[in-house]
Amino acid sequence: MSYKVAAVAAIVGAVAIAGAYTLGQQQAKAPAPVASAPAGAQSAGGSQEIREGKVGVDPNEKFTHFRVGNKNVKKIFADNGVIWVATSGGVIRYDTRTDEYKMLDNQSGLLSNGMFYVGRIQGKITVGTYGGGMSMLDEKTGAWDTYNIPEGLGDAFVYDVVETRSGDIWIATWSGVNRVRGGKLKDPAAWELHTVESTGGGLPNDWVYGLAEGKNGEMWLATEGGMARFADGKWENWNHSRGIGADYDKVKQDIAYKSDPAKESLHHAQQKREMGLEGIDQAYNPNYIIALVVDEDGTVWSGTWGGGLAHYDGQKWTNYTTVEGLPGNHVFMLHRDLQNRLWIGTNNGLAVKEGNQFRIMKSADGLFNDTVFSMTTTKEGDLWIGSYGGVAHIRPAS
Repeated sequence: MSYKVAAVAAIVGAVAIAGAYTLGQQQAKAPAPVASAPAGAQSAGGSQEIREGKVGVDPNEKFTHFRVGNKNVKKIFADNGVIWVATSGGVIRYDTRTDEYKMLDNQSGLLSNGMFYVGRIQGKITVGTYGGGMSMLDEKTGAWDTYNIPEGLGDAFVYDVVETRSGDIWIATWSGVNRVRGGKLKDPAAWELHTVESTGGGLPNDWVYGLAEGKNGEMWLATEGGMARFADGKWENWNHSRGIGADYDKVKQDIAYKSDPAKESLHHAQQKREMGLEGIDQAYNPNYIIALVVDEDGTVWSGTWGGGLAHYDGQKWTNYTTVEGLPGNHVFMLHRDLQNRLWIGTNNGLAVKEGNQFRIMKSADGLFNDTVFSMTTTKEGDLWIGSYGGVAHIRPAS
C-alpha cells in the first residue's frame, strides 16, 4: 500500500506551554494550504495558553503535521475517530470528525504532565504517567481516578498497561511489574508486585518498559535487562548472551548516538557493568529492550538499544540491523497493523517489514521527524506516527 502526504493545518500556541501547538510545516515537495489558527491564538513565542479549540481547516484538507513543542510523542491511541496523543507534556484528545482538540494535564486533574501510555483499560481512557501513577478518565465528568504507590503500584512511573483476556491488569513500572488479579483495582488484596528480588531474578531488571500477552495467556515483558516471560507461574528471561540483539562488531559503525548514557547515569553504568558492556563507550546495549510485539503465532519481536530488531521463533533469536535493511539500530517502537504488517520505529526513520525486506519511510516521505517513538493505524489504513516534537498523519494513496 502506498501513502501520500496531505495538506497541513495549523494550531498555534506558545512554545513554552506544555503540549501547546506551534505552526505546522509541510514537508512535501508541493506547497499546501495552511489553515487559520483558532481565534485569539498567539503566534510562536506568544504567552497565551491554548488548551482547547477547533482547527480552522477546509474539511477537504485535513492536516498532516502538528507540533507539540520540545517534547516526545510517546504513545498514540486511535479510538473510533478520536486520536489520543500522549506526550511528555500532557495527553491531547483530537477528534478527527470535528477537528476539536483538548489538552489534558495536571491542570485537568492528572498528577503529572509526562505521559508514557494512553489506551483503554476496562473501557476507560487510561494514562501511564511519568511520576504521577496510572489514571483513568471518567469521560462524563472529566474526573480522573488515580492509582499510585499507596494503592499498591510498584512505582509512580508507569510505562505500559495491558488488560489480559482473563481480565487481569498488568502495569509496567520502573520498580517492577504489577499484576492486578481479575482487574480488581479497588481491592488491595488483588494487587501483586513482581521484582527482581521477589522473582529470584526471573524478572531480569526492575525497569519494565513494555508488556504483551502471548497466544496462550503468557505475559512477555520488555525490561532494561532483557526480555522476560511469565507463564504458568514460572519466569524465564533472555538477554544478549542468549541471542537478543546484534553483536557490537556488527553495528558499531552505524550507531547514531555517540554519547553513552552510562557516563551520565549511575543506574545505566551499573547496568552495563552487570552485562559486561563497560568497555563500550557508545550508546549500545542490546539487553535494553524498549519495545515488543507478540504475533498471533506466539513468536516475539523485540526492539533493542543499538542492537537492532530481534525475533524469537520459540527456539532461537534472529537479529535484524541496518545490514539487513533497517534504517536504524535503535528500535523505539513496534506495531502490528490490522493488515498484520510489522512497523518498526527507529532513530533514523520508520520501516515496514515486507517479506525479508524493509520498506523505509522518512521525513522526506511525510514523517514529522526521523526519530519515531510511537504509532497507530486506523481501520481505514491511516498512519499516525509520533516523533520528537510532533505527529504525522499519513493517508493511504487513493
